[in-house]
Amino acid sequence: MSLVLYESKNRIGYITLNRPDKRNALSFELVSEIKQVLDLAERDSSAKVIILRAHGDAFCAGADLASLQKLQNNSFEENIADSTHLKELFLKIYQLKKVVIALVQGHALAGGCGLAAVCDFVFAVPEAKFGYTEVKIGFVPAMVLVFLIRKIGEQRAKQLLLSGDLVQGNDAIRLGLVNFLADKDQITIKTEEFAQRLIQNNSGHSMAITKQMIDKVQSMSLTEALNYAAIMNAEVRASADCKKGIAAFLNKENLTW
Repeated sequence: MSLVLYESKNRIGYITLNRPDKRNALSFELVSEIKQVLDLAERDSSAKVIILRAHGDAFCAGADLASLQKLQNNSFEENIADSTHLKELFLKIYQLKKVVIALVQGHALAGGCGLAAVCDFVFAVPEAKFGYTEVKIGFVPAMVLVFLIRKIGEQRAKQLLLSGDLVQGNDAIRLGLVNFLADKDQITIKTEEFAQRLIQNNSGHSMAITKQMIDKVQSMSLTEALNYAAIMNAEVRASADCKKGIAAFLNKENLTW
C-alpha cells in the first residue's frame, strides 16, 4: 500500500498522506514517499497549485516515536543522515515552485505541525490542534523551529516551542499557524475554492518567483535584498506572463491563467 497518494484534477495536484492507522506519523518511509511525490507534483504540468491533505482522524502526529526509539541505538552519523532526510522534506515544500496549501482536517502535532507550517497556506477545521510538543518528551523541535521563526517571528515561536502547549481555532490564526478556518463538511470546498482563485487569477510563473524571493531576501542585508529585487524586477518584465498580463490589462481584456 502506498503511504502517499497523488492525483491531479482541475489543475490542482492532491498529495494525500495515507498512513491513517499510525495517525500519519512521519516514518522514514513516509518522508521518502512525500519527497518523491512532491517531485512528481512539481513536474506535473496539469497541476498549478498543490493541496497537501491526509486520510484519517489526524493530519500528522509528528515523528513516529517507535522509529525514534530505535534510532537511539544509531551512531551519531546515522542520526545526522536521518535528520537530514526530514530537513530535506521541509525545505522541499518551502522552496517548491508551486504554491502548497495544507488542508488540515485533524490534529497537526510536533513534526506534523511543522509539516503544515512550511506550506504557503493552511486551512484547518476549528477543532484541529496544533503544537510543538517535543520539549514534553525530552526532544527538541529542531528543524521546524527554523521555519517557524521565519513564519511567525521569534516571540510567538518561543511561546509555542518552549511551552509545548496546543492551540486551535482562532488562537491558531492569531499566532499565524493557520490562515483560514472551515468546518469539517466545508473545508475541502473552501480549500479548493481558494486554490482555484490562485489558479485562475494569478500567473504561475509570478507566484513561483515571488516564493523564491521571499525565501532568499530573508538571509540578505537590506542592500543585497534590494539589489536582488531590482534584478528580479527587470528579469520578470521580459517574461511572457508579464507581457501577457500587461497587454490584457491595457486592453481591458479578461485574463484567465
